[in-house]
Amino acid sequence: MSDRVTAGLWRRRFTLWLVACGIAASFAASLGASAQGASERLPLRVVVISDLNESYGSTRYSGNVTEAVRRIQEIRPDLVISTGDMVAGQRLAPALGRSDMEAMWAAFHRAVSDPLAKAGLPLAVTPGNHDASSGARFQLERAIYREQWLARRPAVDFVDAADYPFHYAFSLGPVLFVSLDATHVGHLSFREKQWLESLLERHGQRFKHRVVFSHIPLWPFAEGRAADYLGDADLEQILQKHRVDVHLSGHHHAYYPAEKDGVRFVSQACLGAAPRALLGGAARSERAITVIEFPADGTIGIEAYRAPRYVEKIPRHTLPERVVSERAVLTRDDLARGVRAGVR
Repeated sequence: MSDRVTAGLWRRRFTLWLVACGIAASFAASLGASAQGASERLPLRVVVISDLNESYGSTRYSGNVTEAVRRIQEIRPDLVISTGDMVAGQRLAPALGRSDMEAMWAAFHRAVSDPLAKAGLPLAVTPGNHDASSGARFQLERAIYREQWLARRPAVDFVDAADYPFHYAFSLGPVLFVSLDATHVGHLSFREKQWLESLLERHGQRFKHRVVFSHIPLWPFAEGRAADYLGDADLEQILQKHRVDVHLSGHHHAYYPAEKDGVRFVSQACLGAAPRALLGGAARSERAITVIEFPADGTIGIEAYRAPRYVEKIPRHTLPERVVSERAVLTRDDLARGVRAGVR
């Protein structure tokens, strides 16, 4: 082989080596960026919003909603959950038609869904009584709710999506999230409780945390809503048996982070019309968003941030130590044994 050919081969090998080094460096850099991105996502952060609607049939969303969405885009959580009443349906006279409902949903998407989607933030919803009541008179509203959200499935890992967007389950990191179809007061159906128990038996223990969310709360929180709750002892037993960490709810338009018999129950403040006072109180709850954090140490941090800018926490000491009703005593979570370490 001539010296010229030998030199050419070495030049080609050297060039390939430089290219390979460049690829390796690029790959290492991308791995470093991915690792950095993963570390930046710790702790896992979830924002919960609820009851954003105004009066029956309204296509208007207040500045409190607009500012909340802007703040959520700044926070950049891993997930946003809505615990229902995104639109103002369930009007009886005159009844709302398809065009009315579709106009309300279009307004909600403009105000909330589209900005969150543009920011790459997945939104998981659960039906409220004004969105998709299971009452016989509101089957059209329920059908439209299904249509709206089948077209907007969040980019999450579904564990069971057979009845999405009503009751369903998905995972995000170490957390299993479960939506319940709770749009009316009184017990959940036997079928839905069977589904929930089976789901938790099959999948619950694979996750460090389990979070259930619904519109109607299990126990009452607010004045004027003392009779509007599930009061389902069988459901509570399922939550306890399968070590559900948190049950999130809406409908009562008042923020309160509680604990009862090992489960944390968090009632959300509203962002729309008609904030309410907690049971036994007189002052109406402030409008707020709830931020939940799941750090690596296994605790769960829950805080509400008040309107209008959603940067100031609602201090726990400003909330009553207990919310007491005929059916339940709910203790503020920072005072409950075994929960305090997770309150920051």
